[in-house]
Amino acid sequence: MPQTDKQICIPPELPELLKQFTKAAIRTQPQDLIQWAADYFGAMSRGEIPPVRERSERVALSNWAELTPELLKILHSRVAGRLIIHADELAQMWKVLSLPTDLFNSVMNVGRFTEEIEWLKFLALACSSLGVTIAKTLKIVCEVLSSDHDSGPPRIPFSTFQFLYTYIAEVDGEISASHVSRMLNYIEQEIIGPDGLIKVNDFTQNPRVRLE
Repeated sequence: MPQTDKQICIPPELPELLKQFTKAAIRTQPQDLIQWAADYFGAMSRGEIPPVRERSERVALSNWAELTPELLKILHSRVAGRLIIHADELAQMWKVLSLPTDLFNSVMNVGRFTEEIEWLKFLALACSSLGVTIAKTLKIVCEVLSSDHDSGPPRIPFSTFQFLYTYIAEVDGEISASHVSRMLNYIEQEIIGPDGLIKVNDFTQNPRVRLE
């Protein structure tokens, strides 16, 4: 009897190949991801250096898009506390703020979002287009999420910071999980007070906190 169910064999080099490709895409921020991907793998197949920007050469998306922390704060207020938002609804909010479709699509592609979007992850990647470093990105996210306004420095729940830092580091791909764990443990044990909140200064001005 012929066997219809065949075991799928995953090439052992595939996970690392996809990991490097994802890191390169985030680092380069191509406007046309499909064409860039074709150029990337074409160069790899020919044994050439793929078209990847180094960190020092990276051009923030804000250079070609009118994105600001203030606009992201408005967008966050319109999401109105939801953890999940539909892509079509978010795209419409984005359009109302006159932000370019190319930027929206870039964030969608990097985050591999589909119809249901985890808002905090989308926000983190949008903020990363404005921040050169992870610390700067998290600073912007804190400023967007903070509800303190003029009553003090921006601050958010440590649990939210923990989620965002872990996700951004994972997407970045250049920071080990063990380093992320050490930093989070130090912050939680040595910095976080009874209120469970973390302030921007806690991770931007403390020499023992090195997020990258």
